[in-house]
Amino acid sequence: MSEEKRPSGSIKVPEGLWVKCKKCKEIIYYKEVQRLANVCPKCGFHFYISAKMRFEMLFDDGKYELFDNYVISLDPLKFKDRKKYKDRLKEAEEKTKVNEAVLNAEGKIGGIDVILCAMEYEFIGGSMGSVVGEKITRAAEKALKERKPLIIISASGGARMQEGIFSLMQMAKISSAIARLKEAKIPYISILTDPTTGGVTASYAMQGDINIAEPGALIGFAGPRVIEQTIKQKLPEGFQTAEFLQEHGMVDIVVQRNKLKETLVNILKLLWMP
Repeated sequence: MSEEKRPSGSIKVPEGLWVKCKKCKEIIYYKEVQRLANVCPKCGFHFYISAKMRFEMLFDDGKYELFDNYVISLDPLKFKDRKKYKDRLKEAEEKTKVNEAVLNAEGKIGGIDVILCAMEYEFIGGSMGSVVGEKITRAAEKALKERKPLIIISASGGARMQEGIFSLMQMAKISSAIARLKEAKIPYISILTDPTTGGVTASYAMQGDINIAEPGALIGFAGPRVIEQTIKQKLPEGFQTAEFLQEHGMVDIVVQRNKLKETLVNILKLLWMP
């Protein structure tokens, strides 16, 4: 018998045309996922999106201006594990095309001038180093000076271990800046996405006048295994999900991504009278 040949009419499927949902495992047409703000049409799973994509989705007409984009991380501890910290920073910048784990921008949402910070999880796990702390603090100070509402979108694994105590200091630094906003009665809205953990959760991510979370987002300080070993108790199922935290008063509202802008506009109109 002759060797079986591929039919001449075979179609080669372009790479990236389909995507597999991490939750329901369905294979989905990628343009359909994009149309739904990167949400699975089958089960509602929220795929990761970049900081710049969030700006384009939330700001009116996708128009915004970045600021403090020149502030970059150094290597105060000359840290090295499997790689040098400065090499990790370089690799993260090449991968994400941004120079830190948070971007600051200003623009309008629903016609209201706002300051918006969005964390970039793909940059060393969205970890909070000195520059993340500095940029968010500057954003809060700008919001205070210009009397504009502050919105922070968190996506982080927590403090950046390569900067040690310098990273942990950012928790108090940012919290102090947010406290000054509260004294001035300027709204701060916190948006928690998957994941929001560690020192970020233990500080500014949970300090919003309104705390909003995306469905199914992992939100917590330490991992379940560490907590169970510490308190010597079995934890309830799903206790670190957005829905569980809403049920127990830690999150005010859980909002689908395609409804987020509408929700923000309504909240801003209720809270803000410039």
